[in-house]
Amino acid sequence: MKFYYYYRTLTLACIDAVALGLAMGFTYFFLYPKELFELIDSQLLFQSAGVFALFFVTLAFLMKLYRVNWKYASIQEAMTLTLSLGLSSLSLVMYQMIFLGQVLERITILSFCIGLLLLGAIRVALRLLGIGQHWRKYALPRRMVKSRKRTLVIGAGRAGRSLVRQLYASPFHELKPVAFVDDDPKNMHFIIQGIEVVGTTDDLESVIEKHQIEAIVLAIPSLTQQRRIELITEAKTLCKNVQTLPMIEELITGKISVSAIRDVSIEDLLGREPVELDISGIKSEIEGRTILVTGAGGSIGSEICRQIIQFNPTTILLLGHGENSIYLIERELRGLQFPINLVPIIADVQDRTRLEEVFETHKPQVVFHAAAHKHVPLMEANPYESVKNNVYGTKNVAEVADLFSVERFVMISTDKAVNPTNVMGSTKRIAEMIVQDLGRRSQTKFAVVRFGNVLGSRGSVIPLFKSQILAGGPVTVTHPEMTRFFMTIPEASRLVIQAGILADGGEVFVLDMGEPVKIVDLAKNMIELSGFTEDEMPIVFSGIRPGEKMYEELLKDGEVDPEAIYPKIFVGRTRQKESLEHILELVNQHKESPLQLRNTLLDIANDVSTREKNFI
Repeated sequence: MKFYYYYRTLTLACIDAVALGLAMGFTYFFLYPKELFELIDSQLLFQSAGVFALFFVTLAFLMKLYRVNWKYASIQEAMTLTLSLGLSSLSLVMYQMIFLGQVLERITILSFCIGLLLLGAIRVALRLLGIGQHWRKYALPRRMVKSRKRTLVIGAGRAGRSLVRQLYASPFHELKPVAFVDDDPKNMHFIIQGIEVVGTTDDLESVIEKHQIEAIVLAIPSLTQQRRIELITEAKTLCKNVQTLPMIEELITGKISVSAIRDVSIEDLLGREPVELDISGIKSEIEGRTILVTGAGGSIGSEICRQIIQFNPTTILLLGHGENSIYLIERELRGLQFPINLVPIIADVQDRTRLEEVFETHKPQVVFHAAAHKHVPLMEANPYESVKNNVYGTKNVAEVADLFSVERFVMISTDKAVNPTNVMGSTKRIAEMIVQDLGRRSQTKFAVVRFGNVLGSRGSVIPLFKSQILAGGPVTVTHPEMTRFFMTIPEASRLVIQAGILADGGEVFVLDMGEPVKIVDLAKNMIELSGFTEDEMPIVFSGIRPGEKMYEELLKDGEVDPEAIYPKIFVGRTRQKESLEHILELVNQHKESPLQLRNTLLDIANDVSTREKNFI
């Protein structure tokens, strides 16, 4: 590769030198006919031509012109070329004044102009040659090109232009752009990247009919979520194949490529604006530190790992009970090639001795505790397993974190801990009490973060609906009025990290989940996105399962502070009057009887909830 670079650079430098010599020679013979040949000493001319070429080649090296790939050159490279040639001309004039005693003003000025044309023509030829080779490399039979779908691109901005350019350069891609629509009147009827802006988003129906559109790509990453939903919904009614670029927050690299195009997903229709993070604040708490994530192989735990790795911690400790899930997240994170130490740890949060070994060996400074049993009906049938993992597991991790003076501890909780009607919610509420109790008397900054359901997580309705649709239906919903709060896994994880750095000790942070969503509406959207109608894929109501609530709450009425301490994050400080020792004693008394244990858990959680009045 180095040989190719040096060979290419030397060849182009020689071509430039010859071109500038020819430019000066042509200028001389143009200005001075043969009968006036003796007016200028030919030795002076040859010396000036050599010095001119030498000055330019030297400046071109210094200004890195020979490192430019001219196939992708822009105005900036053209301006750099002009500047290099202009400085070379000025340097030549100074050389002539100092060393030759004669300045060839007219020849130098005209040589600059002709030289610029020649050097520009050489680069244009290189660009055309590169593009030609690219097209020949990917040349397709005519019948294959015709099979591509005629595609309408919504948005003629930077993302849309870049996307069309790459689609033209990728003939194997199934999409063939044929038209833009854009709401900016300045773009109307202009041809951009070879295709015309034929209308606005108000003209979608007529444009699709006129241009025989078979696919639509929404290429405006910066759209508000509400406008995004409106456009996707309208486009889906007019064209079956609707795809989109990710929202601007998902395009972390800033690059738009054909690989970023994806089908419209249920997340696109969730109706939530993207969250903005305090990047500098998070980085100051994460960078250079050792981070422990329990439940690192789970949906939330693994996403927390994906998010925090971007803030350059020294080490991420991936702790989990399931070896396969830990193996998968470790392999994925290593594939990102961050210079970060990744330590997979197979451990059970119920094993305190093992936890102490981990903390003693690795000395984590920040802990995100995501390990928990979360499945409501399963925990109804196995209440003491929920107690062991959610209550005693949290107690172990939190107390060991306190013992080893961890800086911050963030526990992931759930909206089901509010006025719980099931074992899982009750055990999570008791786990919250443990963390809050430690937060009041520990140097470690303990905090709890509550949020509702996350789309695509294990046990959520999305994977269930997908499998039912793939199986041919029907899609089962428990009740037509069943509602839940939803957010995406990446957003939930980012807000957990953000809330963690805001912790001062003992808070319950509540994430703004937006408006509750009817499960039946979610099912209808998924059926439609899968290309079916409700007649083809019926919805069946199966009845409320044990322990389920018709709707969820994030805090009780009157407990939530109307002022968010950060966008989408509210904070509370709930307290209980009964001691944790007494609560845990009650739990242990009934651990042998599932029914009595379930009732005890519900009594504890709800009795405490009715007495919580101290709230900030």
